[in-house]
Formats: sequence, C-alpha cells, structure tokens
Amino acid sequence: MTETAGGVAPVLGVTRSLTNRRWVWRQGEDRVGLGIAQRLGVPEVVGRLLAARGVGLEAAATFLEPTLRALLPDPSVLRDMDAAVARLAAAVCRGETVGVFGDYDVDGACSGALMVTFLRSLGCTVMPYVPDRMTEGYGPNVPALQGLAGRGATLLVCVDCGTAAGETLASLQGQADVIVLDHHKSEVLPAGVVATVNPNRVDCGSGLGTLCAAAIAFLTAVGTVRELRRGGFFAQRPEPDLLSLLDIVALATVCDVMPLTGLNRALVTQGLKVMARRARPGIAALLEVAQVKDRPSAATLGFALGPRINAAGRISESDLGLRLLLCEDPVEARTLAATLDAVNRQRQVVEASMLDAAMAAAEAQIAAGHATLLVSGQEWHPGVVGIVAGRIKERFNRPACVAALADGMAKGSGRSVAGLDLGAAVIAARQSGILVTGGGHAMAAGFSLPEDRLAAFHALLDERLAAAATLPSAADLPVEGAVAVPGCTTELARHLGRLAPFGNGNEEPVLILPRVRVMRADRVGREGNTIRAFVEGEGGGGRLRTVLFRAREGALADALLSRGGEPLHIAGHLRAEEWNGMVNAGFVITDAASVVP
Repeated sequence: MTETAGGVAPVLGVTRSLTNRRWVWRQGEDRVGLGIAQRLGVPEVVGRLLAARGVGLEAAATFLEPTLRALLPDPSVLRDMDAAVARLAAAVCRGETVGVFGDYDVDGACSGALMVTFLRSLGCTVMPYVPDRMTEGYGPNVPALQGLAGRGATLLVCVDCGTAAGETLASLQGQADVIVLDHHKSEVLPAGVVATVNPNRVDCGSGLGTLCAAAIAFLTAVGTVRELRRGGFFAQRPEPDLLSLLDIVALATVCDVMPLTGLNRALVTQGLKVMARRARPGIAALLEVAQVKDRPSAATLGFALGPRINAAGRISESDLGLRLLLCEDPVEARTLAATLDAVNRQRQVVEASMLDAAMAAAEAQIAAGHATLLVSGQEWHPGVVGIVAGRIKERFNRPACVAALADGMAKGSGRSVAGLDLGAAVIAARQSGILVTGGGHAMAAGFSLPEDRLAAFHALLDERLAAAATLPSAADLPVEGAVAVPGCTTELARHLGRLAPFGNGNEEPVLILPRVRVMRADRVGREGNTIRAFVEGEGGGGRLRTVLFRAREGALADALLSRGGEPLHIAGHLRAEEWNGMVNAGFVITDAASVVP
C-alpha cells in the first residue's frame, strides 16, 4: 500500500467520487488474516476481512458463529440488576398489576413489547403506555404515571426512558414502585426507585454500554427467570420461551444503530433466525406489507421494518408500533401493518417538505465555519426532525441537529458521526441551563429549549464537538477489495455473507468493480426510486446485474442512466440473492467514480 503526503493513497486515485467521497483501503494485518483462514479452514478473503475488522485469531470462530451460549453475560454484572429482578420476581409471585411505560421509537416499542409479553406469560396483569410525542413529549410524565397507578399498577417499569426523569418518578412514591431499564446517559440518577438498570450510568462497570434498551430488557427477563427458578416457581409450570423474544431484540438493536459486535452480534444473529419463522403475527404482517419475501437480514430491519414502526410515533398514534408487536390476531395485525405502511408514506411526504430548506441552511452554516450544524424552522414537524438530522449528517459528515419552532420554543433531535459524543454535549447544555430538556447517547439525542437560546446552544455544540471542523466534507469510503466482473461469483458472495449481520461496527464489505460500462439501466419499483443496471467488464468480460437504491436524483444516478457513458469504477456490496428458488450473485451500488485517464 503506497503512502502520499496526506496519508494512505486513495483507491484507484479516487479522491472525489460521484457522492463526494474519497476511497481508501481498510487497514488490516494480512498475516492475521492468513492465520485465521488457515486455522478455521475458510477462504483467505474471509480471513483478511476479519482481520480488517480487528478480529483476532482467538475471536474469529465466535465472530463467524456468534452464540448466546458463548457471549451472553451474567445479568448481575449490570448495576441494580439484582434489585430489579428481585422486585419483578416478587410481582410475578404475587400476581401484581404492572405498568410498562415506553418510548415511541423502535427500541421503545420493542423493549415495551418484550416486557409486556414476558410478564403476561408469567401471569401478571400488564398495562402498557406510550406517550404522545406531540402532547406529552419524551419520557415519563406525572399524569400518565398517576393514571397507571390509579388503575391498580403497584409496579411501574420504564423502558428506554426514565434515567433522566428523577423528579417525575418521585411523584409515585407511596403509590407504586419503579424500575428503570434504559441506556441513555444522565449524570444524575433518579432517587427513590427500586433500580435503575442502565449500562451507561457512570457507576456501572458492566462494559455493556453498547446495548439498546430491548437488550437490557431481555437480560432482565433472563435474570428474573433465574430468580423465579431458584424459588421453585416453575415446579408446576413451564418456563417462558425467552429465545422467542429475540426477534424484537434484534429489531431494536439494528434500528437504534447499536454496534453489531460482541453480544449484539449474537442477539441479532439469533433474532434473525427467530424472525425468519414469522411466528409473531405483527412482524409477519409487517414483512408482508413491506414485500419482504426472502429471509430477513439486518438491512430488512433497518430499512423495511424500522421506518414503518418509527413513523407512527413521529406523526400518528404513538402506540401503533407497540400494538402491532403485541398483536396475536393475524387479521388485526395485517390491518395495523397496513396502517403503519400508510403512515410511513405520509412521513416521507412530510420529510421531503422540510429537507430542501434544512439542507440549504446547513450548507450556509458550513460556509460560515461552524463545526456542527443546527438548523430550525417554523411549521416543521417535530416528529420528523430526527430523520432530517440524519440526512444532513450523511450529506455533510458533521453532527447535525434539527429543531421545529412553535410558540417561542424549539423542539429537536440530533444525529452524530462516529467518535463525537452528541449525547454528552446535549447533557452538558441541559446542565448549563441552555436546554429545558435534553439527553441521548453518543450517536443520537433529543432536546427542547426557548427559541432565543438556539445561538447559545449552537455555540456550545461547536465548542464541545470542535473536532468536527476537521472532518472531510463526506466520510471516506473504506474499500476492502477489487474484483473483476467475472470474479463476482455466487460462491464469493456466499463467503462474504458469512460476516453478516452487517451494520454499525461491522459494515458490509465494500468491493470495487474497476472500469465497467453500463450496458442497460432503468428505473424500477413503485415510485421509480431504484435503478437496475447491467454492467460489463472492460473488454466485454462478463456481465453483472447491479442495483442502486434511493436513486431519485444526483450525479450517481445520472451516471448510471446515461446511455453509452464513459467507463466507471463502481463501489458496492456483492450479495448472494435468492429469487424463485435460485441463488445468484448481485451487486448493490453505493458509489461510483469516473475513470481518470
């Protein structure tokens, strides 16, 4: 690998692709990769890919075959877990009524559905509650909590929220006990609750800070079953099937963008196997409405299921996603899934109405020298600001926050890039008095503040996340190999697939097809937002079917659709695709670059 004055030389000399990215080789130890291949009897390409991900000889076998037996920790390693499971076990033994208060996003819906399903299977009466984003906002609120207690709940379980709601939770003292199962950061923990199980609390040494709330809920269920088993609760009744809950744990883990390494990798791998059985009526109906016919993958969760569940909490009935996951009637599940699909299409329209203005404002802030981006607008929908923030972050490779303005207040959401902790910056802004509410984790956060404090908030973000100013205008594209079109075989695609599930922390391998020509390209799909193209290697060497998703417009789409265009270097993912019982190699395009003479 050659070096330049600016570091590693770009792949094929591409310093600015059609999506404004520089292509760079992913670093890895070739000797380690070869050792992995020899020890495990896998192709050398698999060994090299593992080494490039920092997987060593000893961990390689577990990485390729992640199991809960090997990776599931003792739940007691989490601070307060023993107190939580003891109280839950007591509630089960006494047949108490339990309230489960969740968030309105995918992780909240999944962690809520998990706890409701689990406790109902053990005989408890369970009352789920999801706040309305528009009228109640994020997290516990006094009227809702008092309402659950008034209806007979003697124990309240807050999932994916509650860590930063100490004052609110204190309103239940003397009426009901409270357990918090969360993963959001907060410097101050709620006092007077039975337990706050949160791997990101400052005094938790579990090392499990990359788990989402649904995974925390799953570990809580594991611990509770163990506690009940010790007390003889299952002497005359079967234990609940905890593994059947892994489909929704996998869904939450992927959609909350948790790194797919270690325990998360095992949870998602096993959860996808559960989901493939389509035994949960709500999941089966959602897969059907999303037209997913193949075995679900992590991409299915992130791009097909997650947006539909999230859409309800953003612009419709906040508990629709939870109701779908809890639904046991296939007919009702299909109705709920169809509603979520329609709401998601409505969400896309709302998002599109905001996006152009938000992008223009962000571009002006880049020109003004801001390290971070904070844009706001009147009549913007507060339920969609997080998605728009994500789009801005992707476009400019900077932490981005978007706020909706109404009645002198700004309510917003932010998304960050790897290595820059947005959640910590938002918490600092709340502690300094700039924000009224605020919290989150490294990659995402939410906040509210008076409109006249937006400039102060932006200044704090610029200061706390100043390193963003040195980032390139678009994230580098790490490349892991180049392959000629004839080399894109089904066998190679199967080998690459052994590294799945892919996602944050374990990105799908990016390969380069050098110097190819587009022989035919057409827009396909219901909305024409996908381009299917057949490419041919230089000199007529082979032909391969490729596809580009989210292809409304732009230089990349134009290059593929131009008839008789110049040769291109194409970057993307080689996959083994099943269709009508046949498996063939296909290529999903993520980028392309003109061939430099």
